[in-house]
Amino acid sequence: MGYKTILTVITQPDQKRQIEAAVAIARREDAHLEVFAVGVDHTQTGYYYAGASAYVFQEAIDRAMAAAETLEAEVRAELAPEDIRWSVESAVAQMGGVSTLIAMRARFADLVVLEKPYGTHAARDSEAALEATLFEGGAPVLVLPHETVTVENIGRRVLVAWNQSDEALHAVRRALPVLKAAEAVEIAVVDPSPHSPEGSDPGGKLCQMLTRHGVKAEIAVLAKTLPTVSEVLNRRGVETGADLIVMGAYSKSRLREAIMGGATRHMLERATLPVLMAR
Repeated sequence: MGYKTILTVITQPDQKRQIEAAVAIARREDAHLEVFAVGVDHTQTGYYYAGASAYVFQEAIDRAMAAAETLEAEVRAELAPEDIRWSVESAVAQMGGVSTLIAMRARFADLVVLEKPYGTHAARDSEAALEATLFEGGAPVLVLPHETVTVENIGRRVLVAWNQSDEALHAVRRALPVLKAAEAVEIAVVDPSPHSPEGSDPGGKLCQMLTRHGVKAEIAVLAKTLPTVSEVLNRRGVETGADLIVMGAYSKSRLREAIMGGATRHMLERATLPVLMAR
């Protein structure tokens, strides 16, 4: 398949399940796994000096460095017996610099594996890691639910969320290795407008494109019978036995989604299936 560099980012010790999932995906894809362990200094933003003494400032940096080194050592011990190609790197950043560090590595990864950034089990800096990967890094992200999933089965039955946006099309292109290997792919179009460019054939051109790649694709036009599109997609995923959802991320601005909500944020909050996102 097409993913040969898999990246996962960890910021705290209790992300073992995320590492295990990344290992399983790297093994399935015959890929190299890169683990990036980040120690974050939350006492300073990194944008400006907040007024602490030099001693306090250095003490916070030292704590972040120690946390990063501990994370790296734990990951190395965990990966030592694995039969895959892997590497581990650690770094330290203040809050304002986390995105740049992660994006630099995500730019050269074929796929980034992260857990959901929302919920009681979410890592503290996981939202920053996800947004840095999508926006500054430009890499596709496989977002895993906090519930245990069988990684080996991901991608057998895929639900593609199609809304004609550039982000959705980009996600489909980045997911092509998975889609071509899938047993079945359903293009789900929720409440399409009759005045859209696709007119009376929503999803038709996309289905044609995928079919020419050898993808076993079909179209499902769905009514918006629930309050949000993400709820409709999640329900459809369960109904069809899907094990992966592919969708574009942040068609609206991050600020607007954070304040008013949007399909991306709603999906990240509610998804019970793995979601492959890109923009």
